[in-house]
Amino acid sequence: MAEKHGALSINSDNIFPIIKKWLYSDHDIFYRELISNGCDAITKLKKLDMMGEYELPEGYKPRVDIIVDPDAKTIQFIDNGVGMTADEVEEYINQIAFSGATDFIAKYKDKTNDDQIIGHFGLGFYSAFMVADEVHIDTLSWQKDAKPVHWECDGGTEYDMQDGTRTEVGTCITLFLNEDCLQFCNEYKATEVIKKYCSFMPVEIYVSRANTPETQTILASEKLDSDHVIEEVKKEKEEDPDKLKITKRPELINDTHPLWTKNPSECTKEEYIDFYRKVFMDYKEPLFWIHLNMDYPFNLKGILYFPKINMEYESIEGVIKLYNNQVFIADNIKEVIPEFLLLLKGVIDCPDLPLNVSRSALQNDGFVKKISDYITKKVADKLSGMCKTQKEEYEKYWDDIAPFIKFGCLKDEKFCEKMTDYILFKNLDGKYMTLPECLEVNKTDPDETQEGAVDENGEKVEAEVVEDKSEDSAEEEKKDKTIYYVTDEKQQSQYINMFKAAKMDAVMLTDRIDQPFISQLEAKNEGIHFARIDADLTDAFKTKTSKKTQEELNAQAEKVEKLVQKALKNDKIKVKIEKLKNKKVSSVLTVSEESRRMQDMMKMYGGGMDMSMFGAEGETLVLNANHPLVTYITEHEDDANTKMICEQLYDLAKLQNAPLSPEAMTKFVARSNDIMLLLAK
Repeated sequence: MAEKHGALSINSDNIFPIIKKWLYSDHDIFYRELISNGCDAITKLKKLDMMGEYELPEGYKPRVDIIVDPDAKTIQFIDNGVGMTADEVEEYINQIAFSGATDFIAKYKDKTNDDQIIGHFGLGFYSAFMVADEVHIDTLSWQKDAKPVHWECDGGTEYDMQDGTRTEVGTCITLFLNEDCLQFCNEYKATEVIKKYCSFMPVEIYVSRANTPETQTILASEKLDSDHVIEEVKKEKEEDPDKLKITKRPELINDTHPLWTKNPSECTKEEYIDFYRKVFMDYKEPLFWIHLNMDYPFNLKGILYFPKINMEYESIEGVIKLYNNQVFIADNIKEVIPEFLLLLKGVIDCPDLPLNVSRSALQNDGFVKKISDYITKKVADKLSGMCKTQKEEYEKYWDDIAPFIKFGCLKDEKFCEKMTDYILFKNLDGKYMTLPECLEVNKTDPDETQEGAVDENGEKVEAEVVEDKSEDSAEEEKKDKTIYYVTDEKQQSQYINMFKAAKMDAVMLTDRIDQPFISQLEAKNEGIHFARIDADLTDAFKTKTSKKTQEELNAQAEKVEKLVQKALKNDKIKVKIEKLKNKKVSSVLTVSEESRRMQDMMKMYGGGMDMSMFGAEGETLVLNANHPLVTYITEHEDDANTKMICEQLYDLAKLQNAPLSPEAMTKFVARSNDIMLLLAK
């Protein structure tokens, strides 16, 4: 075969059925596309008037009317825009995917103002065939001496075009619905769908039902002047008062100047709240909001609301509505909206978005990432600025916005970098502190032992216990900081009381997100460590002891450890005997931070794994040598009651660390009864 070169061709017999069936995922989207076309036609006409190429008639009021007729099974889309000549119908309608909007922009790109034209691909019109068996177009161009055109197509690849009868500049598109889509000519369904997609389009949109005086006036005059319509209706009502009892005026569907299009300085608090309630149907007031307004290097406007959430009863799920030139595109498009901001509620309008043909999804474009980064930066700037200049307000909102910020830090590294110093932690007294402020507390033990001090028995404390720190160790202490935290205020109340008595502090981290969050903070900030309040007992909780006394306590602990391990049938648990300042505390259980985090992670991801294999890994039972019960077991190792006391001391300590298992709780209650019986004898 001889070498051959040529151009690929597309047969409309093959491509048209695909366009009708698969161009859009939702069939109701035809409303958006045809109304967008009408808005574009009006925008073009106003531009031509501005450039002096056309003069708008006196009293001109741009609008798009949708008239539904359930009896005739039709929907009409009427606009008073530029209209089309026969040649333009041939070019823009008969040639699939030849966009009139693109052509217009190219022709007048140096003369037009900032008003945006919505359409780009030339395929929106064909969405009509997803729901209609037949489509008619009646149009009259703005051009001088233009003749009206009538066009119709029965859903195949052939059309008929002839002179029309329209007398006013603009276009009327009539859809004859197929039997599967008759719900779309219901007035209430039409209103619902149009509000979904077109609530903020820049041209007034009206919906009405056919065969009412209003719609008859519209169709007869084709002037689309609402004042004229009202006068005609009043006239008919005066002639026959009973005639209009069940009729109503066409309903205005949209707000042509949504709040996000205004300058933030022009908007009041009441307007922001009203807009929030209108768009998101939320009766609660938002905490605060961020108004985005950017013209360079891309055009982006919007409002992001931080809603008040009841963490106990509601799931954290927001809605970010994405618009393109005030035309609704979709909710929660992750390519544009950073994932953590999907917890918020808001609207984003970006005319520069690189949408695909159906306008419902984004093309893969690095430009989209820049938009996402910009939104993240603006949110971080707003929050950090509030923390700096409105600290009291920021603290008031913190409990509600903390999940957003922490989730954002986990999901977005740049956001985390900007927000690290503006994350708040609530301490044991309910005071809010930033991370740098948390690092300033617990620097030194309030009762740090000095050389020459004596213990509670009057014995001299050996210098070895309190030797001076070298410069290296002091530098290391300065570099490494531990922040203690509480996960359950009731469960860990004994530890909290010990901390308060020792004039030490801790922060409250009670949400599920806190554990991965602090792990990230540790990874991102060298030298910072978080430890739960029951991870260890510092010297601040202990009385001063001499070296000799401490050696004796250690020796006792070795013996008692064997007793405890035998009583609990657990050879993994460790035992320490210390002289605690609080003589009423008999025992305390500590679990190393590393071990506890590992166990928590295994519980979360281990599924059906048997956790008993981890036993009491990392657990240390600290017995108070200043308590009579501890003295009893150290002096009566072979006593019949020693085993029972060991078990009780462990359970008492465990109860302040974590809930007992059902089996352990049953034994604890029974054992407590036995102990009280011994006392009663």
